[in-house]
Amino acid sequence: MDMRNDKESKELLHSQTHIWNHIFHFINSMSLKCAVQLDIPDIIKNHGGPMSLSELVSALPINPSKSQCVYRLMRILVHSGFFTKEKISGTTEEEEGYLLTPASSLLLKDEPLSVRPFLLGVLDPISIKPWHNISEWFQNDDPTPFDTAHGRTFWDYMGHEPRISHSFNEGMASDARLVTSVVIKDCKGVFKGLNSLVDVGGGNGTLAKAIADAFPKLECTVLDLPHVVAGLQGSGNLKFVGGDMFQTIPSTDAVLLKCVLHDWSDEESIKILKRCKEAIPSKGGKVILIDMKVENNDKGDAESIETQLFFDMQMMILVTGRERTEKEWAKLFVDAGFSGYKITPILGLRSLIEVYP
Repeated sequence: MDMRNDKESKELLHSQTHIWNHIFHFINSMSLKCAVQLDIPDIIKNHGGPMSLSELVSALPINPSKSQCVYRLMRILVHSGFFTKEKISGTTEEEEGYLLTPASSLLLKDEPLSVRPFLLGVLDPISIKPWHNISEWFQNDDPTPFDTAHGRTFWDYMGHEPRISHSFNEGMASDARLVTSVVIKDCKGVFKGLNSLVDVGGGNGTLAKAIADAFPKLECTVLDLPHVVAGLQGSGNLKFVGGDMFQTIPSTDAVLLKCVLHDWSDEESIKILKRCKEAIPSKGGKVILIDMKVENNDKGDAESIETQLFFDMQMMILVTGRERTEKEWAKLFVDAGFSGYKITPILGLRSLIEVYP
């Protein structure tokens, strides 16, 4: 009897810990946002070696009365793997200093592949607010919790709020730079034999420009909404065109969709894919997707699966889209009239998917 009660007590306390951990999960995100806004990764990098707590406090632009709180912020960030600690050589005491990790190195201002803009965009109060309205949204007829929170769609909000639009486009551009570095290096064969390519929803052209520079004979076009490409100048084998992917896509050998279809419902995605199919030749043409293929729970590591599920929830909250399994992708392609596809899992959480007419 006592053993059973002891076991039940342990389970009860473990359950409480599990719940508490998830209640406070947002603290990891907000602590990281704080570190980025205070430029902590750049300050530690510029120090040139392990940086002591006192040195970090002196370098931070903070109110002196908050100095004693820096240790607590850094403690959670060390625990979550964004900084590490190492003994400072030449000190008489066992003093440790902070160093960057590969993760925090991707948050530096001057890092070409920095995810800093993406972090600040996702954690903007405008993006966070709809998370407080999910239960209300489940009970009304609004298309997304974003509509419930802000009274209009995410895309409409973007079109009328330059700050949010700029933040979103900067985040997408930073992600495009990271993805491009892998695509150009490891996926050159995808562009073999192509004379033209249209990057649909390509924003400010970060990805298309990199492809155009890597393949000078490939004519690259960025298609996006008129207000997105307004004022953007092409050069050489790169040009910008204002338009609507739901209406028409310029004729081309291949259409590139980077993280586009996950923004849209199945019905909307099928419409986009049909416009893509109309734009490419029936022989030799293809659609190139850079998007997630959600793994089953028995595949992949737990962190990657969780991150994909986070992304899926983010699509539900902000827009009408979703992240898809291979079975769900295959159904989309068939329903849009395509004959086959090939998935290459080479981009971490995302895959490169080639779809054939």
